[in-house]
Amino acid sequence: MTAVASITPEPVRKSVTVDAPVERAFEAFTSEFGTWWPATHSIGSSPLKNAVIEPRTGGRWYEIGEDGSECEWGEVLAWEKPARLVLAWRIGIDWRYDPNLLTEVEIRFTPVGESSTRVELEHRLLENMGDKAAAARETFSSPGGWPGLLAAYASKVKAA
Repeated sequence: MTAVASITPEPVRKSVTVDAPVERAFEAFTSEFGTWWPATHSIGSSPLKNAVIEPRTGGRWYEIGEDGSECEWGEVLAWEKPARLVLAWRIGIDWRYDPNLLTEVEIRFTPVGESSTRVELEHRLLENMGDKAAAARETFSSPGGWPGLLAAYASKVKAA
């Protein structure tokens, strides 16, 4: 019997440089997450009112609907303010929370001079989505995925 090699999809890697010191860039990404995350990117049964990243390792990552309902997205795997954040993404390609799915979103904040920060995002372990991994990578790499989300984030930082 011949072993069938599975192809592991490359992680999605995107970056943006924002005009803000590293502490401000981290704060805007985390504490102000719900102010820049688009309402269209919701998986709850009620329209999105807010999206939250709790500020600690082990904290929740979730959305709050207009009706007050909460919908889990994952949890905080690493909180290293202001340099690094790792989130467990437990949302399948069907846009439903799956507590048994684990992909990771790592965000690194690197100072570029005194007043700018390079924000690098990597969404990895997409192979955990099984036969939907390639489709997930394509979706996350599309303009409506991480590129658009980082652009929304950069606009929030600039407006502050």
